[in-house]
Amino acid sequence: MEKRKLGFIVNPIAGMGGRVGLKGSDSEEILKKARELGAEPESPGRAITALRRISRLKDSIDLVTYPYEMGESEAKEVGFNPTVIGSVRKGNTTSSDTENAAKEMLQLKVDLVLFAGGDGTARDIYNAIGDKVPVLGIPAGVKIHSAVYATSPQHAGELAAMYLGKESSGIRLREAEVMDIDEQAFREDRLSAKLYGYLKVPYERRLVQSAKAGSVPGEEASIDSIASDVINNMQDDYLYIIGAGTTLRGIMEKLGLKNTLLGIDAVYKRKLAGSDLNEAQILKLMEGKKTKIVVTIIGGQGYIFGRGNQQISARVIQKVGKENIIVVATQSKILSLRGSPLLVDTGDDEVNEMLTGYIKVTTGLNERMMLKVAS
Repeated sequence: MEKRKLGFIVNPIAGMGGRVGLKGSDSEEILKKARELGAEPESPGRAITALRRISRLKDSIDLVTYPYEMGESEAKEVGFNPTVIGSVRKGNTTSSDTENAAKEMLQLKVDLVLFAGGDGTARDIYNAIGDKVPVLGIPAGVKIHSAVYATSPQHAGELAAMYLGKESSGIRLREAEVMDIDEQAFREDRLSAKLYGYLKVPYERRLVQSAKAGSVPGEEASIDSIASDVINNMQDDYLYIIGAGTTLRGIMEKLGLKNTLLGIDAVYKRKLAGSDLNEAQILKLMEGKKTKIVVTIIGGQGYIFGRGNQQISARVIQKVGKENIIVVATQSKILSLRGSPLLVDTGDDEVNEMLTGYIKVTTGLNERMMLKVAS
């Protein structure tokens, strides 16, 4: 029986801007700044996590990849003997390398392209091959609005293995949106998202995320009600880490404080304690203070951690504890999930497990719901 071919691409710089609060890593200047702030590569580890779920098939598939950190190193780490194609400058890969890798894999007639990255990487893959071959993303970026990604690296590996293995007959393909935003506008607190096209993705509902859904017009009253509830219950002896998004902007506006719409702020005794914070700054502010985290749900996807708020890292969450996490959401955001659970993808299995179960969600003034959290 002829072996099936898996194309494997890693964008080694994807996600580096997240924890240090740079909201992406799509430019040389931002990547340099991220490294200066101590950012570490996120995608290689996530790619390895996904490949481990596929390793049971390593004798029955051909894994085709690009050199060094673009897939070769990760594949060998897991025990694959990959076919390495193309050439890159080690330690200095570009979006052109991603596009070239995808084009060469298309020519080699791979059955699936599995790639690790963020929305910019998905856009590169789309530019290179369109919908000519099925693809699946391992989530590793800062901003992951596109619907071409699995809900976690583990699920990416699980779904790829199902598609390439004996279970493939039960896996259908669907067209999934490739979305990307203007990073510069993002850093200026303006969200400018654009649909670039569609990729064909193996689909299993519990394993693949949806595209991010925007806010619904007319939610101002609900957001104001949620803000009143959070503020009424604020305690002066706690530091409050306020996450990103329009729902949480309502809290800051009601307090009369400056808000970073797409970043992380901090409030202490109802005054601004920090603005547009990165992971290190959050940890510094937390020293000697009891702390609560306030986050909202990403509409259409259900994430409360791991998408667009990586500054609130696993380390921060572990120090705060599940009991001190406040989740808020409008009814329309909850309805957009269509019964799916809330999701977490912190990059730390222990912290993900700590967050699973049921959590109380504030939906208005003195209004609560219990929703299930899955990792």
